[in-house]
Amino acid sequence: MTKKITIAIDAMGGENAPDKTIEGVGLFINKFNNKKDYTLNLFGDEKKIKEKLEKYKINNNNIIITHTDSVVSDKETPITAVKNSKNTSMWNCIKSQLDGDSDISLSAGNTGVLLVISRMILKMMDDVSKPALAGLWPNKLGTNIVLDLGANIECTEQNLIDFAELGSALYKSLFPEDKANVSLLNVGSEEIKGTELLKNTSKKLAELSNENNFIFKGYIEGNEIMSGKSNVIVTDGFTGNIALKTAEGTAKFITDNLKKSLKENLFSKISIIFSYFSLKKFQKKLDPRKYNGAIFLGLNGPVVKSHGGIDSLGFYHSIDLCYKIVKGNLMAQIKNNLSHLKNGKG
Repeated sequence: MTKKITIAIDAMGGENAPDKTIEGVGLFINKFNNKKDYTLNLFGDEKKIKEKLEKYKINNNNIIITHTDSVVSDKETPITAVKNSKNTSMWNCIKSQLDGDSDISLSAGNTGVLLVISRMILKMMDDVSKPALAGLWPNKLGTNIVLDLGANIECTEQNLIDFAELGSALYKSLFPEDKANVSLLNVGSEEIKGTELLKNTSKKLAELSNENNFIFKGYIEGNEIMSGKSNVIVTDGFTGNIALKTAEGTAKFITDNLKKSLKENLFSKISIIFSYFSLKKFQKKLDPRKYNGAIFLGLNGPVVKSHGGIDSLGFYHSIDLCYKIVKGNLMAQIKNNLSHLKNGKG
């Protein structure tokens, strides 16, 4: 009998919780209505969770509720939160992995606190020096994995090599039929461009490149990230976070102005009728809720961070991401890639 996938969910984290988290749970359960291969372990105020389950008419056959007394505040610093977090929904959500009661953890709570708690409880994998924050990003052909998105402002050559191995393992767990094509984000595509750090990293990744783990495609510029030429983009957390925020802002600018332009006059409004399906397809492609869920990689267990201000549909997508990560056996993929790294060092 196949072991059930168990997803631990911090039901109290983020804005408008537990409403948006429980409604997101309902959307996930409705999608997988006939599946019985998963359990959702909800951590938080049991009374409030049960009220929301009833409010949204959610069948709780696949749900376990674990009561916790408190919640990590979005305003708390990691240092203060850690001291007082052992009775919180976030702490117990992560700890359930350590206890063997879940396969993955999900929270929309305080990012800094989540990273510190996750690292404290789950510990780093032996062969990884720093955790990476990886995100999903649309491209012309499908989806990118981009990392690091802010967990590490400064990175060494070895950190970037680790990120390439971690990112390609994540990509293969989510898209098992595709090859992981890795590129380093740089100011140009030519070999002479970039810092010595990037040049040294590029040389090592070229040596590690093979059909079984990842294919190294060299450098990629910011304007090519969404081209689909590569699907795993590696950079330091400072550059990655700026790139992410710039892309999010640009996407919002385009969609907001497109909506405004289409409502300016009668002719524009009529044109919507003829281009409705194309516009819906365009909107769906750029909808940030589809790509909600950043993944902490390099720990002895996967942790997914949902955007704190996302709505229930976005939270549903982060639960779905958790399901796919476990289904794709991410931790085994990472261990395989790390052994590849050891062989490359040898």
